[in-house]
Amino acid sequence: MTTKKVGQLLITTPTDRELAMTRVFDAPPHLVYEAHVRPDLVKRWLGAFRGWSLAVCEIDLRVGGAARYVWRNTDGREMGMSSVYREIVPNERIVASEAFDEPWYEGEAVGTITFLEQGGKTTFTQTMRYATRQIRDAVLASPMETGVAASYDELAKLLQANAA
Repeated sequence: MTTKKVGQLLITTPTDRELAMTRVFDAPPHLVYEAHVRPDLVKRWLGAFRGWSLAVCEIDLRVGGAARYVWRNTDGREMGMSSVYREIVPNERIVASEAFDEPWYEGEAVGTITFLEQGGKTTFTQTMRYATRQIRDAVLASPMETGVAASYDELAKLLQANAA
């Protein structure tokens, strides 16, 4: 199993097709969950840094419902992604597919997010399962961890501001 730490983000490879990203947030699970399912909050932290904004954030939070995200850079570049929800347990677990408009890997990725309370804090884990080990390894070789870590840093700031 591979282990890598980027700031407060821990990245591991629990299986040959999965990567898991874990971060502890100083907030209860219901607040971390809300920040993942309310478009007005998601727009404030998900990829919203270094000239990028989340220009489109649509969430139909139900099993079979879809989410749509489009990031836009100040130079006009865009990156779009769609998801379909497979399982939703409020404040505990979300399972959804992930597909980019311009796919940079083959096959479907499925993400499982868990929100685990420990001492008033939330251990948040997102596990991504890819079609093959080679795809997972290509994702690991990309610079994705810097963007994920930066997004979670923004989320931590948002949670801190909302707790005040």
